[in-house]
Amino acid sequence: MKKLINDPKNVVDESVAGFGLAHPDIVTVSADPLFVARAQGASQGKVGIVSGGGSGHEPLHAGFVGFGMLSAAVPGPVFTSPTPDPIVAATLASDGGAGVLHIVKNYTGDVLNFETAADLADAEGVRVVSVIVDDDVAVKDSLYTAGRRGVAGTVVVEKVAGAAAERGDDLDAVAAIATRANANTRSMGVALTSGTVPHAGEPSFVLPEDEIEIGIGIHGEPGRERIKLEPADGIVDRLLAPILEDLPFASGDKVLLFVNGMGGTPLVEQYIVYRHAAEVLAEKGIEVARSLVGSFVTSLEMQGVSLTVTRLDDELTELWDAPVETAALRWGR
Repeated sequence: MKKLINDPKNVVDESVAGFGLAHPDIVTVSADPLFVARAQGASQGKVGIVSGGGSGHEPLHAGFVGFGMLSAAVPGPVFTSPTPDPIVAATLASDGGAGVLHIVKNYTGDVLNFETAADLADAEGVRVVSVIVDDDVAVKDSLYTAGRRGVAGTVVVEKVAGAAAERGDDLDAVAAIATRANANTRSMGVALTSGTVPHAGEPSFVLPEDEIEIGIGIHGEPGRERIKLEPADGIVDRLLAPILEDLPFASGDKVLLFVNGMGGTPLVEQYIVYRHAAEVLAEKGIEVARSLVGSFVTSLEMQGVSLTVTRLDDELTELWDAPVETAALRWGR
C-alpha cells in the first residue's frame, strides 16, 4: 500500500483538519465531536441541512458545505457511519430556528445513527425531518443496505434541497423537494479496480486485469456482474440501459446527466463516457438540459465511474441553477 498518510488511525482527523485550513472562508471544523459547518454559522430563519457518512468518498460530504447547499457535514471513519453524537452536534449547530433536514444515504449504519441523532435533537427542541437517498439501480440489497444504495445522486438531492432552503422554503417544503429529486434520480456504477482502505492495507476486492465489475457500490460492494473489459461505449450502454428502464425515462424528458469519477479515473476518460451517454440519450429523444462531470462521490482511489440521470422539471432546474458556493461546487455568485 502506497498512500500519502501518516498513521492510518489519524487519516480522517488529519484530512478534515486540512480541509478546514484550505477553505476557512467557507467552513469551520469542530474537532471533538468531528463535523464541518458553514463558517458563517447557521442561517437564521432558514432550514438547516445536514448530511454525512463514512469518509473515503470526498468531496462528499464536507465539500458541499456552504451557501446554497449543506449547513454541515459529519464525516465518519473510512467507509463507516459517524456515530450519533457528532450528528447531533452538527444538527444543533445548523439550526437557525426553522428546523433541520437530514439527507441520509441508504446504508444501514447511516440510517440508524441519523435516526438516533434526530430523536436526540428533537429532545433538544430542534425539529428534524429525514430524507433517504436510494438512487442506485444496480442491486436491491447489498452488504450495507436494506433496499437500494445511495450513491452519486446524493449530490443532486443536496444541491436542490440547499437551494430550496436558501430561498426560504419551510422544512416540509425542503424535504418534499429533496424527496422529489431522489424519486427522479437513478444511478449505476462500474469498477475497473478496487480502492484500499488505509487501516486495512489491502484492496477491498480483487479484479483480474481483464475484468470489470458492473453495478459496483461506493464501498466496493459487489454489483450485478463481472465481465471482461470492453470498450468504453459498451460499458456506458450497460450502465445507462437499466437506468433509463427503471424510472422509466422517456422521449421528451429533460434531464441532468452526471458522470462521476470514482477517485482514480482521469477526466479524459470521464468525458469519453459523457460523450456516448449524451449520444444515447439524444437518440432516445431525451434532452440533456444540464450536465456535471467530475469526481464528486468517490471510493478512495477506485478506477471507475458512475452515471446518474435526473429527470428535471422547471422547479428542479431552477434549483439546480441557483447560486452555490462550496469547496466542490461553485457557480452563480
